[in-house]
Amino acid sequence: MTRLHVHSASDADTATALALLDAELAPDGIAPRMLFAFYGCDHDDQMLHQYLSARFPRTARLGGSSSGGLMTHRGLQGSNTIGLLLIEDDGDFGVAAAPLGSDPAHTAEQLLLAALANCGCSGQLPELIWIYQSPGSEEAVIEGLRRVVGDRCPIVGGSSADNDVSGRWRQLGPDGPMGDGLVVGVLLPSSPLGYAFQGGYEPAGESGVVTALAGRDILSIDGKPAAAVYNDWIGGRIEAQLAHGGTVLAQTSMFPLATDGGRVDGVSHYRLIHPEMVTAAGGLRTFCNLDIGARVYAMKGDRRRLVDRAGRVAEQAAQMLAADRSRIAGAVVVYCGGCKMALGEDIDRVSVAVADNLDDAPFIGCFTFGEQGRMLDRNVHGNLMISAVVFSQ
Repeated sequence: MTRLHVHSASDADTATALALLDAELAPDGIAPRMLFAFYGCDHDDQMLHQYLSARFPRTARLGGSSSGGLMTHRGLQGSNTIGLLLIEDDGDFGVAAAPLGSDPAHTAEQLLLAALANCGCSGQLPELIWIYQSPGSEEAVIEGLRRVVGDRCPIVGGSSADNDVSGRWRQLGPDGPMGDGLVVGVLLPSSPLGYAFQGGYEPAGESGVVTALAGRDILSIDGKPAAAVYNDWIGGRIEAQLAHGGTVLAQTSMFPLATDGGRVDGVSHYRLIHPEMVTAAGGLRTFCNLDIGARVYAMKGDRRRLVDRAGRVAEQAAQMLAADRSRIAGAVVVYCGGCKMALGEDIDRVSVAVADNLDDAPFIGCFTFGEQGRMLDRNVHGNLMISAVVFSQ
């Protein structure tokens, strides 16, 4: 039988937060097979690693920093919080971690093999792969994982985050914290999993073809400067940045770009792309890789949709399980940090929407700067997305 437990504690001082967390854990006396740990970026995660290593020496451990706090079935937890999801199960769970290095795809491939070996499952296909990484190399990481498993199992996770996109994000693996690393977890639980991956935006009407690129910078759309085209699409919201460049995260959170991810039953699914900055040359820097010739679509969102979609994603993941909803053991949720910032105080409603659709089963949610998940039978990286992995008893 699978059982999930969620514990959290808040204090600006890491030692104090850990003492509070330990006091909350003490009555349980459980020995989890895997744990997820998320925390605000100001915490001393080396101290957290030492605590977890001593408290759960035989447990597969993974996680990292989360933007502005985290959420659980008890509600939104602030930026001083450390949260744990503990999984009791008779299945197999393995974790491996390392710096991304100069070849992130190769690193991902080797870490997946190591994670399988660490739980005695070499050569087996996991039911799910869960990843947490430094932002910037997400597509390469998925490419490396595909070398081993293709798209035969879902790859779900997020890009670790800080509070202000200043680069203070961290990843936590079995050997300790990293600043530019990748943590790969493999899950072969004794009970079925459900999973879902969606965005909370709809097409605004305009679209164009990417005609020049430099890395993640879109230089031109339909042969015209990308930032100027995009500015026209969203009603002049980044006009002030066109002359000299600048960050546009706040202005674009409700107006991302997207590529067409395919259709199911006539309904289009979109992979969202968050514009980050207007470059001095008039390009548009994003958090995703694109190809020349790709058609990008202007999208639009609103607060209600971003709240409601989190609950719908949790519900969709739960629907993959048995019809008896009492068998939901709990969940891990990834919610985009950009959406969190756009929602402001309404972010409180997201945890409520998720809890309602999981019948108040325990869950933990992190806020990330990039999201990975399975879209129409293919594992992809996107922005401003939401994922849920639901465990059954």
